[in-house]
Amino acid sequence: MPIAESKASRLLVTARQRRFLHALLIAAILWVNPGLVWAHAIVVESTPKMNGVVTGPMLEIKLRFNSRIDGSRSKLMLISADGISRSLNLSQQKSPDSLAAEVTNLNPGKYQLHWQVLASDGHITQGNIPFSVVIP
Repeated sequence: MPIAESKASRLLVTARQRRFLHALLIAAILWVNPGLVWAHAIVVESTPKMNGVVTGPMLEIKLRFNSRIDGSRSKLMLISADGISRSLNLSQQKSPDSLAAEVTNLNPGKYQLHWQVLASDGHITQGNIPFSVVIP
C-alpha cells in the first residue's frame, strides 16, 4: 500500500471514530437528561386549529404547549390577509402551559395567529397558526 493511501485511510478511520464518539456522547447526554429533547415550547393544542375555519366575528383563542411558559413574557398577534397586525391582550393564565385571548370584530377572511413564548427552560419559541374566519 502506498504511503499516501495509508495516511488517507488512517485519517478516514479517525474521522469515523470521531463521528462515533460524538454520537455516543449525544446519546449519553440524552439518556441522562431526556428533557433536553423537549427544550422548546411547542403548541400541542390550539383554538383555532392549524388551517381551521372558525365562525366570527368573535373568537376565543386558546393555546396549550408541551411545557410551562412564562405568560407575562409571551405575546399573541393577529395578522390579517392584507398584512395588518394587531397585538392581542392575553387573558390571565389559567394553567402554566397555556395562553388565551379574545378577539372581537373579525371580518371574514384569512388570518395568521403569531405566537411567541418564553419556555421554562429560558428559550423563546415562536410560530404561526393560519386559519380562516367565516361570518354566518
